[in-house]
Amino acid sequence: MRNRTTIVDVAKAAGVSKSLVSLAIRGDAGVSDETRQRILAVADDLGYRSNVWARSLAHGKTNMIGVLLTDLSNPYHTDVVIGVEDAAHERGQNVLISHGRRDPDLLASQLLKFEALGVDGIIVISAHTPSDVIADIAQRTRVVIVGRPGELPESVSRIRNDDELGARRATTHLLESGRTRIAFLQNSTSPSARARQKSYEQTLREAGLDPLVLTPGDLTADAFTGIDGIVAANDRGAVHALGEASDAGVRVPSDLAIVGYDNSQLSRVVRPQLSSVDQPRIQMGRRALEAVLGNEVIHEVFEPELVIRDSSALERATVES
Repeated sequence: MRNRTTIVDVAKAAGVSKSLVSLAIRGDAGVSDETRQRILAVADDLGYRSNVWARSLAHGKTNMIGVLLTDLSNPYHTDVVIGVEDAAHERGQNVLISHGRRDPDLLASQLLKFEALGVDGIIVISAHTPSDVIADIAQRTRVVIVGRPGELPESVSRIRNDDELGARRATTHLLESGRTRIAFLQNSTSPSARARQKSYEQTLREAGLDPLVLTPGDLTADAFTGIDGIVAANDRGAVHALGEASDAGVRVPSDLAIVGYDNSQLSRVVRPQLSSVDQPRIQMGRRALEAVLGNEVIHEVFEPELVIRDSSALERATVES
């Protein structure tokens, strides 16, 4: 194996001092543009790669942000990460990504690893990471939460969407479309999903109707005969409902209107395309990166918007005519 090229090798090949090479690579003042370009060209030819960890010892910063998410297969989480990465690139920051596979112990372990690596800050996109671990690490490292975890000190920055407003808009949409037997499909134990369920229940009761909460296992042919609308806790649940309705011979949206939550890529690739509440996920990710690099504690709530597609677009009057 070839030995790794060092800063000493670059200095020798460029005919300059080691300190001048260091200044040029860091982009510091004190090096002319011509000399800097020559040193960088030599470094590139030799295959030199700057040692981030060595620089961090000297400067006290790694320019690395850790991003911890629950599940890489969740489109909502990955969209937030895209926003984080876009903003990080613009600011010359690097992003390390880890996920905990919905396992609280693994999530806690990954969080501790980020701290051990000396990242400059951590963005947590997970409702399953133990709150006590987050609170402890937040005393030493800048932490920003995207979503609704458990109880945390006010000193921990948080960014989320207005779950209550989103669920109300989804439920109201179905009511205004003439649906009167609307169920809520609860397929998550997260605080966000529970907040959406409560908002759905309140909206139905204000309309003089009784709420009905179902789980994915409840979606049988018999269950579909008693409902004409579903508000799902997230898009994955809504897509599951679409599949079960199709298997049961239930027509969407004429027999059953379905609305998801997240407006993820899933909502656009299924047929019929899924109406869904849009969380501004990329904007939330960008704001999280800004916050983790800042010095202020923030508690921000983003407003969601309902995107109406074929799974609920037709009004009942139109369907029956």
